[in-house]
Amino acid sequence: MATMSFRSIIQDIKGEFGSISRKGFEVKFGYGMRSRSQSYRDAGDHVMVADGLRQSCWANMPPELLRDVLMRIEASEDTWPARKHVVACASVCRSWREIMKEIVKSPELSGKLTLPISLKQPGPRNSLLQCYIKRNRSNQTYYLYLGLNQEEGIDDGKFLLAARKCRRPTHTDYIISINCDDVSRGSSTYIGKLRSNFLGTKFTVYDAHPPICGARVTKSRSSRPVSLKEVSPRVPAGNYPIAHVSYDLNVLGSRGPRIMHCVMDAISASAVEPGGVAPTQTQFLHRRIDTSPSIPFFRSKSTRLENFQSVPLSSQNKGMLVLQNKSPRWHEQLQCWCLNFNGRVTVASVKNFQLVASPKSGVSEQAQENVIIQFGKVGKDLFTMDYQYPISAFEAFAICLSSFDTKIACE
Repeated sequence: MATMSFRSIIQDIKGEFGSISRKGFEVKFGYGMRSRSQSYRDAGDHVMVADGLRQSCWANMPPELLRDVLMRIEASEDTWPARKHVVACASVCRSWREIMKEIVKSPELSGKLTLPISLKQPGPRNSLLQCYIKRNRSNQTYYLYLGLNQEEGIDDGKFLLAARKCRRPTHTDYIISINCDDVSRGSSTYIGKLRSNFLGTKFTVYDAHPPICGARVTKSRSSRPVSLKEVSPRVPAGNYPIAHVSYDLNVLGSRGPRIMHCVMDAISASAVEPGGVAPTQTQFLHRRIDTSPSIPFFRSKSTRLENFQSVPLSSQNKGMLVLQNKSPRWHEQLQCWCLNFNGRVTVASVKNFQLVASPKSGVSEQAQENVIIQFGKVGKDLFTMDYQYPISAFEAFAICLSSFDTKIACE
């Protein structure tokens, strides 16, 4: 009954504010095209609109009561699809949105993905957030969902992200969007991309928005401001490198697993230790187009994508979190390399991996045992993706996308 009453509340609110907005729109365009007497009548309509806003029961709702109602809704809706009502509350008006942003906790604390910004925030501590990826071979598109009912073999998850593979003459791009129907770089829902080198052995993860204060955009043709039709004039299609992934030559041939290394540019190695802190975005930050372009993020040739190597940490990336794939064990009876995915992976594949903190990061042995990201195959075009703090859903998805690329020299 609470859900039905809430739905009626949302419909009533949209009806009231929608009719008021239409009145204001008609009044606004009446000026300058009518007589003086008509203008006075229009001015009177402005007063009526303002009175309507003041007299609205939703505008005059006491903040204490509103906060209590929204807190009850947020606490009662634990999982999707019921949790969509929490998002609906945040979309009613500015005051409701600000309260919901205060009430809804980050994934680190709640273990839930609710508002879009939570896709850029680190996952929960001490537990893996379970997701899965569906691959569409026909259009080279990948979809990330929250949750997977493996027992029944059906997906019941909430859509999170989509990526589309774009082949270029010298590299491959994976365009990432929060809209499954519009996976393009010119869309306002574009949030980042993954770019590979020609061989598909080295990758860079780019964020479309400044992930932290002081992040610098990489100069390229793609960093130009996009048109007003595509997105807000304040939003440039920026390239902010936040991670680098590399795959080493596999000397064991087809019997051996891939060897991965991942450097997280924006995350400190101390974040994996107890009490460690990783950068947490609270909103999508945009860089104004009237500012002068900053210098490239990479400070030397040794850290550029084409020269990125899986070598001991240099002075350029000391203190950054470095991830590496967990070493599997050879199973004599099965005659294959095995990792313990705790039932989340059911099909053997060279793409399967688990990432842990590398000893190169200088972290404790206990921190090196915790699996931060795991990715594995459960069907022909179905893969599980689990991650935890200090990695976000966006970063984990981009890293997993790198596993789909063909790597002749690494297998």
